[in-house]
Amino acid sequence: MFKKILKEIKKYDSIVIARHIGVDPDAMASQVGLRDAILNTFPEKKVYAVGTGGAKFSFLGKLDHFDGDYSKTLLIVLDTPDRKRVDSADIDNFAYTIKIDHHPFMEKFCDLELVDDKASSACELVMRMIYDTKLEATKRVMEVLYLGLVSDTNRFMFNNSSYTTFDIVSKVIKDYNLDISSLYSPLYMRPLAEMRLFGYMSESMQVTDYGVGYIEVSDEVLKKYGVDVASSGNMINNFNYIEEVLVWLAITEDTKNGIFKINIRSRGPVINTIAEKYNGGGHKLASGARVTIKEDAYKLIDDLNEACRKYIEELGDINED
Repeated sequence: MFKKILKEIKKYDSIVIARHIGVDPDAMASQVGLRDAILNTFPEKKVYAVGTGGAKFSFLGKLDHFDGDYSKTLLIVLDTPDRKRVDSADIDNFAYTIKIDHHPFMEKFCDLELVDDKASSACELVMRMIYDTKLEATKRVMEVLYLGLVSDTNRFMFNNSSYTTFDIVSKVIKDYNLDISSLYSPLYMRPLAEMRLFGYMSESMQVTDYGVGYIEVSDEVLKKYGVDVASSGNMINNFNYIEEVLVWLAITEDTKNGIFKINIRSRGPVINTIAEKYNGGGHKLASGARVTIKEDAYKLIDDLNEACRKYIEELGDINED
């Protein structure tokens, strides 16, 4: 499939690479890494990585603005399972469209689609594509892709890391001589304001009877700590190992867009199908949602609580057997 994608890439002088709304390191690193690998291989092409909200991850690279002829341009959508979550690209306007994604399949919306939900990250898929097609990557390209992969696997602690993940990462580290310890600082460095927000979030977490931990972060709280809307979502992985909590989420008020952004994580119960009911989705144990009414966030909590109840009961049945 990677060779089919490369065949399409060769056809177009103009290429746009998009990803999902609510940018994260894997989404941005995969599009920046693929863009630069294509440019290294085909320097005569015009390749644009587009999207909003990339300033927070500027250490991964810079995004582009595209104002060319859509009808003569190839669109590649990375790390996005459904049409409604594509950021800054109207799919219907492009000459040809390709999707490369590692989320569970939700819908077909591109002409050519590569979906591998066993892959750890979009960055893993781009790494594999580079090796399979002989796209020319530099050390910097692989550093960026490594950071995206590390972020989406939480340093390989999530269950989306498989032997194929470690296989491709070991090749990259060896072949491109990556000094991985030096790469982590920009990914994990936090301003003092965010750490103070983390203290507030830890103190204010509420926990349901069946182990759903939820944190509300209002616009007033964001202003108090001097942080942006993305900050609370970036903190969500820090709550991984709370004994009494099976599923945890942050509900962040985004007054600019008139929504509540919800970042959800799980240590067992499947959450992506629940998130899909609330204008979201993602992975079985890591998902997000967006609601316009705060009451819907509490309905989501109720649904997650019920999922935890069933999960606990099923575990009890298994243990009895």
